[in-house]
Amino acid sequence: MIKSFRVESVLKKLGKDMSDARKRRRISTILMAERVGITRVTLSRIEKGDPRVNMGAYAMVLHVLGKLDDLEMLVDRTRDPLGLDLMDEILPQRIRSPHTKIPATSRSEGKAPKNPSENPHA
Repeated sequence: MIKSFRVESVLKKLGKDMSDARKRRRISTILMAERVGITRVTLSRIEKGDPRVNMGAYAMVLHVLGKLDDLEMLVDRTRDPLGLDLMDEILPQRIRSPHTKIPATSRSEGKAPKNPSENPHA
């Protein structure tokens, strides 16, 4: 696993915040682990910010705490100004109307050539 000091510190803060939120709600570790469907050991690892715990377990803790909506909106396209700016950079300068096909009978010659060798524009 690649190590990143920034990721580790963010996860530690997230774990501490989750622990504090659990305590503010007066939810014991036994009850939280039961509601989430994990062991108390795994809950302890989450609350310490262990990066080896799967994201689903973190998400379930947030769900029990009533904070899952915050996770859902974390990188939502409406809250991603950098992504929107990058998309805007590749927008076309102009949009052309779709070409309409001219029916064969209305061409200047009156009929479309049957043999491609008869087509003077080919």
